[in-house]
Amino acid sequence: MKLNFTKMQGAGNDYIYIDCRAAGLPPDAAAWAVQLSRRHFSVGADGVIYLCPPLRADGDAAMRMFNADGSEGVMCGNGVRCAAEFLYTHGVRRDCIRIDTPSAGQRVLHRVGDGLWQVEMGRFTAAPDAVGAVGLGGGPLLDVPLCAGGRAWRVHCVAVGNPHCVVFCDKVDAVDVPNVGPLFEYSEYFPERVNTEFVRVVNDTTLKMRVWERGNGETLACGTGA
Repeated sequence: MKLNFTKMQGAGNDYIYIDCRAAGLPPDAAAWAVQLSRRHFSVGADGVIYLCPPLRADGDAAMRMFNADGSEGVMCGNGVRCAAEFLYTHGVRRDCIRIDTPSAGQRVLHRVGDGLWQVEMGRFTAAPDAVGAVGLGGGPLLDVPLCAGGRAWRVHCVAVGNPHCVVFCDKVDAVDVPNVGPLFEYSEYFPERVNTEFVRVVNDTTLKMRVWERGNGETLACGTGA
């Protein structure tokens, strides 16, 4: 089978883009994501993003994101910025582009320079139902105790289209993210899994973040996580 694709990255988040605006989402979209995302043995990426027909009358396209493990994601801040650049390069020559998603609604993106896009992510929520968290209280889930890997943590659980568990720590470089990340992703507190950020406050204007993304593992960046 011959397949046309574009490989793009935003802040280190790399995705394979397939234009499905004419044909619609392929039935084997999840299987393609697993096959194509394998690093060293295939194209290699954090996942595959399919650009589909818009869901709203004012939309330019819809974005369906599938992680490297074949699970479908809800939203990706860096991925949607690359999607806007793809659309701009392939005929949607406007400085404001609207991209629909099935679960997270529409995102409005503004072109702020050559290859640079800013996305309006909307307000975050710390409500347990939005985060998909159970057993952590009635919310808001800010600075709440959580036990993972036999250790007590203080966490902030927020959703910006998709769910995140944020952990502030002094020595972020020392965190064993490949082993600690899965403890959060597959925790009983998050039945639908969760993205986890380990963050150090450098100064009043700078944070240093490492991220474990559900369905992908440790990645170089996460737009909604930031």
